[in-house]
Amino acid sequence: MDPKTYLHLYLQQVREVLVWKLDGLSEYDARRPLTPTGTNLLGLVKHLTGNEFGYFGEVFDRPAHAGEWLVDRTQAEDFLARPEETREDIIAQYKRSWEHANATIAALDLDSPGKVPHFPEGMCDVTLHWMLVHMITETNRHAGHADIIRELIDGHAGYHPTVSNLPDRWSEFHDRVETAAREAARIPGDRQPPT
Repeated sequence: MDPKTYLHLYLQQVREVLVWKLDGLSEYDARRPLTPTGTNLLGLVKHLTGNEFGYFGEVFDRPAHAGEWLVDRTQAEDFLARPEETREDIIAQYKRSWEHANATIAALDLDSPGKVPHFPEGMCDVTLHWMLVHMITETNRHAGHADIIRELIDGHAGYHPTVSNLPDRWSEFHDRVETAAREAARIPGDRQPPT
């Protein structure tokens, strides 16, 4: 398999994991913030939609018509699924961003040049190879956030619908980790750890 195909495959796998993390959730659970910074599952998908349209669109002078919410977006707005934006519309928009990105990936060579205006000085000039690695990294980072958010919502965890990658006996493993942490910190089992 050639390097571009291989990188593209990795990106597609993690894209699908993010969408899978929304399966079976209520509207509230798909949107509710579970960290002090407001991290939420549907917001992660919305954020990555903008990244795909930008990094595989404008960066390579291949702009997409991506919808009003991508115009003049701020970092906070990027992660906010507004009440009037349906889950179905956000996921559909994410998949449209894949189509646009996939067309760019197919059309260009790995060494094709692009420009990211918001990157630091001296790093603005990029290649398709760089952007593929960047988006794989970015998407995996947010897939990790999604793993934790989904686990906090309903205990549902794992890498992929077909690959759990988790210990068989979750609660026993959790207890072993807690015991190891207490022993390392020299905290007796009957005392609460310091916060």
